[in-house]
Amino acid sequence: MNKKNRVKLTEAERTRALEVKHDKRASKTIRNRSEILMLADESVGMPHTHEDIAKRVDVKLRTVTNVVRDFCEIGLEETIKFHTPSQPPRPAIVTGEIEARIIATACSEPPKGYARWSVRLLTDKLLELQILPEGSRETVRRTLKKLNLSLTLKNNGVSL
Repeated sequence: MNKKNRVKLTEAERTRALEVKHDKRASKTIRNRSEILMLADESVGMPHTHEDIAKRVDVKLRTVTNVVRDFCEIGLEETIKFHTPSQPPRPAIVTGEIEARIIATACSEPPKGYARWSVRLLTDKLLELQILPEGSRETVRRTLKKLNLSLTLKNNGVSL
């Protein structure tokens, strides 16, 4: 079978992968990555197929393919460490300025005919005033909870 990515570990890389594999402080994911690379290594003889490696390490075939590809593209050290995304997958809707405006609205007088703000009323008002560009009751509820505000208490839970 003609493989696109081939793993050929140097002696130093093999030693490093072995250290990581036996390091009890390393996470299971990291240890699995190093074991996948050692099993796919062509420099010590006939390597296992990706299907065999997936069964032996108890991971999906796609994981084996990704680890081998990463090794070929970015090297051993980058492959066997966790990658944290530089940015969240989606930017936050509620920023500090919007939080302040939510608090101000929640502390204001409720609409006529209501004794207090509900999350639904507050959300509708924030969308009406275009304080929130988009959002749901859950967005407003989480923001209030994060700020320790309660709509059921007098003065909205804020000590004056």
